[in-house]
Amino acid sequence: MKKVLSVAIASLLMAGVCAPSFAQDRPADIISPIADQILPNKVSAADARKAGRVAYDKPTPENTIMLFIDQQVGLMASTRDFNQASGYKANVVALAEMAKALKIPVLITSSNAQWQNGDTLPELKEIFKDEPIYRRTGIINAYEDPSFRKALEDLVKKTGRTHIIISGVTLGTCVAFPTLAMLNDGYQVYPVVDASGAWSKYEADAAMQRMTAAGAQLETVYALGAELQADWKKPSADAMLKPFIDGLPEYGWILQNYWNNANKHTVPDPFGVVK
Repeated sequence: MKKVLSVAIASLLMAGVCAPSFAQDRPADIISPIADQILPNKVSAADARKAGRVAYDKPTPENTIMLFIDQQVGLMASTRDFNQASGYKANVVALAEMAKALKIPVLITSSNAQWQNGDTLPELKEIFKDEPIYRRTGIINAYEDPSFRKALEDLVKKTGRTHIIISGVTLGTCVAFPTLAMLNDGYQVYPVVDASGAWSKYEADAAMQRMTAAGAQLETVYALGAELQADWKKPSADAMLKPFIDGLPEYGWILQNYWNNANKHTVPDPFGVVK
């Protein structure tokens, strides 16, 4: 038993867990007050642009609208830029759960769902039970479809939101075309590239370069989630944690492992090493 215990302690020492403390040689830690609020930038985005700088006009739960364009089972099945379709689907669902958690208005549209493109992803329909689906019958660019354009403009007028988060299939058409058109008309547009599928890596690369050159700000699901949440002390934290745990299992396992052992040990340590 002594030998087993010494090996365990040696392993912990090598990992730095039980390393000697040199706290007396360090200045005291400075802990930010939990009452601290998020600081805005010193300069507005408009003034930054006037000064010739790149503006950080970030998306927030208060200024964004989220679009899910043609996330349909037939189209999703045709994508080839993900190693596994499960990862792509998980990202779309996580993005939808984030919109729900943060109460971001959404618009959902499909293209020729009655034929080969198939219906909207069932999970999207379940998450947004109260949202209509705008069924386009031929117009490829959703922003060029009169019914969808009116729905977006009505929502912008009602809410004052002009920052548009967009995901869809495919990245080179269903995302890129409306992104370019909305940028032309003065919107800030944030394509979520890992919640959008493409027919090939060539298509994805070309679409991302084209959108970036036009002024779109590319996003990924979990970076966007962190940007939107901004402070884990905000009331939306619990609801926002779910898509991180469900859709990003590596992070979920870290959290679950920690809380399993935070104040009591789910699995007792027979060696008495873990305190």
